[in-house]
Amino acid sequence: MLLFSTLHSVGGIMRMRDVIDRGWSRHTVDRYRLAGRLIRPQRGWIALPETDPELLFAARHGVMLSCMSVVARHGLWVPEPLRQLHIAARTQKSRMPGGRHVRHWGTPVVRREPHALVDRIENALVFAVDCLSAEGAHAVWESALRKGAVNRATLAELPLRDRERALLDECTQFSDSGLESYVARRLRALRLRVVAQAVILGHRVDFLINEWLVLQIDGGHHVGRQRDEDNWLDAQLLLNGIVTIRVSQRQVDHHWPRVQQLIMTAVSQGRPRR
Repeated sequence: MLLFSTLHSVGGIMRMRDVIDRGWSRHTVDRYRLAGRLIRPQRGWIALPETDPELLFAARHGVMLSCMSVVARHGLWVPEPLRQLHIAARTQKSRMPGGRHVRHWGTPVVRREPHALVDRIENALVFAVDCLSAEGAHAVWESALRKGAVNRATLAELPLRDRERALLDECTQFSDSGLESYVARRLRALRLRVVAQAVILGHRVDFLINEWLVLQIDGGHHVGRQRDEDNWLDAQLLLNGIVTIRVSQRQVDHHWPRVQQLIMTAVSQGRPRR
């Protein structure tokens, strides 16, 4: 039973050589395989039948999961649900399987362990720069920094391209979500003074613009008691000369030009007189 515990601890799949090195014989493995308790996705590999299909695919085809598939596996923010597997070639000359997959070639910024099935998050982030829009890559990198998946100082020491180094310089850890990363980038492009996750009157707000205009982005939970609290906060801010523009996530996603027009009109009118 120790073999199954070991497999569970490493994601359900191992190279046969590593299994033998840990003391189990081929005879034992073959016996469990014939009984249906183990499978062989590819020569040189064994796995539990319930192993993640993505890992089985990587082993079967001699590739590794990378880019947005790795970002998602780390629980980081993704612009939209993944519909395709993102895979990377182990070397520049590696053959890649056909099918509806996003394939990546390139020199990794962090050396990979031999036979790894999942790429390093640092390599995945670098691939994401070419795979996503500038906004999307910015949001993903900020999510990785915010959640501690990577360290800024460590990233800065890697052989990044100028484009990736500029992206790292732009990233902050103040946005509370990928959507807020989008908005912060758009607001700064308008040459506005923006503070994300600012604290005013003891309350945290999404964005403080030009020191007197608040932009709040409401999710689906802003109903009932939460909506009452939001209304009280808006009133308190107004009494202190701070105007609030409150929009929904849907409005940011699908009607940003109208949201931007509201913000620029308010900024042009200036701070209300008290």
